[in-house]
Amino acid sequence: MSKLRINGLQQYWYRITPLHLILLPLSFIFRLLAATRRALYRCGILASEKLPVPVIVVGNITVGGSGKTPLTLWLAQQLIDSGWHPGIISRGYGGTATSPQAVDIASDPDVVGDEAVLMAQRKLCPVWVGRHRPAAARALLQAHPECDVLLSDDGLQHYRLRRDFEIAVVDGVRRFGNGFLLPAGPLREPLSRLAQVDAVVIHGGMADVGQYSMQLYGESFYNLLNPDTTAHAADFKNQKLHAIAGIGHPQRFFAHLNHLGLKVQAHPFPDHHRYTPADLAYTDADTILMTEKDAVKCTSFATEKCWVLRVDAQLDPALTQLILERITPNGR
Repeated sequence: MSKLRINGLQQYWYRITPLHLILLPLSFIFRLLAATRRALYRCGILASEKLPVPVIVVGNITVGGSGKTPLTLWLAQQLIDSGWHPGIISRGYGGTATSPQAVDIASDPDVVGDEAVLMAQRKLCPVWVGRHRPAAARALLQAHPECDVLLSDDGLQHYRLRRDFEIAVVDGVRRFGNGFLLPAGPLREPLSRLAQVDAVVIHGGMADVGQYSMQLYGESFYNLLNPDTTAHAADFKNQKLHAIAGIGHPQRFFAHLNHLGLKVQAHPFPDHHRYTPADLAYTDADTILMTEKDAVKCTSFATEKCWVLRVDAQLDPALTQLILERITPNGR
């Protein structure tokens, strides 16, 4: 479904309206097609590719952001700390790139996607994008033979790539909306799919027994034009603050700022919004606050008023231990 169509339908995904008389039959068709496609991969009629290194998939069963990118970065750091050499592959959602290509801090987010540039800026490990994930994975491994494990960002439904460990991330606030599959609701796959993954991570909400809770922590800002210049919330006291967020759940960012004691004028944008200078033209603003994901798309026209909140995921280390037990060969 196109991004425009998805944004138009989102208002119906968290309630039930008369329009669902039309949408629900389409949802049943979508469910049948999704189930058939997965069954064809599981029985080998559609081919999936096995890579020479373990593959950890981080995804979700709903449309929209749920915290996959912070979790992927957390996993990359955990693997590095455990002696592994990870690489990250992504579809590069929101970008125009089709063939596999490497991503670095200077990459154009309009080409490779905003989340891919954000991950590359952390400088943890190689990041590659490509609409065909097995091809992107092969290209990464060829360019970086030292990589011994791959993280696939947002690849839960990309069954052409075999995986050794699946993680489903759930937005702990929005959960599953009205519980319907596309286009009547936000689900890409039925809720039963969660019982088939290796781990379920709840972002910003209560986790059930056997699930893992994830929180995003961040209280330090850096200046977008001068990243070495940092500040804390108290430094913005008595200023006129505007905040922008083009992420899956913008209110989460605004609530975080409020938790830090900041009173802001909030400006939510659609997920993966392509910013223009007009989006930052708040003449009364002393400071404009934004997420890291927004920042990578505003660098070329930002002013010194722009400050970025860095956030990092916090999870139970038991998830790392479970992953290592699954992917570590005997004797390593």
